[in-house]
Amino acid sequence: MTDLNSRRLEIDALRALLAIRHHGGVTRAAEALGLSQSAVSHKIKRLETSLGCELLNRSPGSTAFTAAGSDLLDYAGRILGLHDEALLSLSKTTLAGRIALGLTEDTTCTALSRILGRFRRLHPQVSVRTRVRMSLVLRSMLERGEIDAAIIQVFAHEVRPTDLVLMKEKLHWVKHHDLDLPEGGPIPFLSFDDECFYRRWALDIGQDAGIVLETVFECSSAAGIVAAVNAAMGIALLSERHLRPEMQIIAGSLPPPPPLVYVVRRGRKVRNPALDTLVKEIEGEISRYGGLALAG
Repeated sequence: MTDLNSRRLEIDALRALLAIRHHGGVTRAAEALGLSQSAVSHKIKRLETSLGCELLNRSPGSTAFTAAGSDLLDYAGRILGLHDEALLSLSKTTLAGRIALGLTEDTTCTALSRILGRFRRLHPQVSVRTRVRMSLVLRSMLERGEIDAAIIQVFAHEVRPTDLVLMKEKLHWVKHHDLDLPEGGPIPFLSFDDECFYRRWALDIGQDAGIVLETVFECSSAAGIVAAVNAAMGIALLSERHLRPEMQIIAGSLPPPPPLVYVVRRGRKVRNPALDTLVKEIEGEISRYGGLALAG
């Protein structure tokens, strides 16, 4: 029978393991966590020794995690969530108030939703009303004072000094492997609707570069655009989280898209203690994981 008393799941090691998944490797995870690569590797090695199994594949060309490592990642997220919530609960106050918050579709089924759920449990007297809109719509709502804060996508050059940066992501031109692009004439373009800043950039930069994009499909949902790409209906601008194996990244023939950044942006002159607390908890999540994993 295995002696469970001799085996430990160290919190810092689990946090390093999740950072490796989020940042795509030990080196990037170490940079994000503010640690040396050897320190992160030591934490993982010590955890492997305690558990008696390997968690990372160290052979070139292999997947990052072993089967045991992938299994542990599922538990690690839940363990750390409860751990961090327990620590926060010790400093729970009688905070009360209202928050009008805006989210994009991309952020509704991510770590942010988990943070919001935890926030509601810790601060039951705070009412949070969430509206899901596209980033440009949320920006306008902030300017009009209709919401207190929003978690939005912007291009990297549009980040403001007062924005809280959550994570960065690449934007790509993509098509299905079976789609042949015309050598001359308009290129079929699969577009989000008029309120999408991807679309506005694509149409403006296309005209400047002498490229004609013909919108053949328009949809406000990322799932709809992904389906249209997979049906080989045209090309699209998609962020990394929406790429699929059957998609091909188009490089060289089209202007490279600028990098994306997810930020928390607050309304002008908003004074809201409840919102201050929520933003601090999001900042705490970033510092603990070296960035905010929006992919779950």
